[in-house]
Amino acid sequence: MPTPALAAALADLDTVFHGFASPGETGCGRCHLPEETAYLRTPHTRVPDDVLNMYLFEVPDHFEDHAAAMRRLLPQGARAMAAGRLDGVGWGYHGLSRVDWRAWPAEQAAAVEAFVRAWWADVLATPVPAYPVQDVFETCAAILGSVISVLDRWPAHPVADTHLAACVRHWLQDLLSDVSPFYWYLDGAETSLPALRDWLARHAPARLRARGEQDAAARVELLALPYDERWTHPYWSSPSTTN
Repeated sequence: MPTPALAAALADLDTVFHGFASPGETGCGRCHLPEETAYLRTPHTRVPDDVLNMYLFEVPDHFEDHAAAMRRLLPQGARAMAAGRLDGVGWGYHGLSRVDWRAWPAEQAAAVEAFVRAWWADVLATPVPAYPVQDVFETCAAILGSVISVLDRWPAHPVADTHLAACVRHWLQDLLSDVSPFYWYLDGAETSLPALRDWLARHAPARLRARGEQDAAARVELLALPYDERWTHPYWSSPSTTN
């Protein structure tokens, strides 16, 4: 069951985007079947899951009006994201990361932002979420256009800290090497990489140590150092016995 905040955000999307469609949509004649494109032109009709998944991760130039198509798909698409029914999360650009949804009318933009934040909070509160947390993180950061917007809403509690430790294990080797751990979220990589490094160096060590992960905490602290100092640190010549 979704948290009350996520349930409310999903209900708000249902209301705000009710009846939306892309009336002149022709889609890509090479990639999309006519009956698939017809869903984008037709409001109040459920889109089959495979078609929904395809369109939510389709490149923008395959649409006459990509933003209108995203608004058409949003209520059902958000519920599929929350329920774990999309195949593309963590594997490609979500359509909302490719449209300027912040330029939409204020009520629409607020509904999108509230949903993304509520979905992220719900995932962090769920011991076994539908998707790996690092995949949800990447999707939320891409949609919001900022890793800090997601990191600053990572609360300190046991379930969320378990997810933090999992993400550290997934990201740490890349971060120590000044390589982005994001495989497809490339926009803003020059700013997202130092932002992620800095946040982890400041906030993660104490939370990792509280979980008994002393060695991971020590390595995360190295992220605060310049690259050369990071790799000449005494840690590497006398690592803890847990390394």
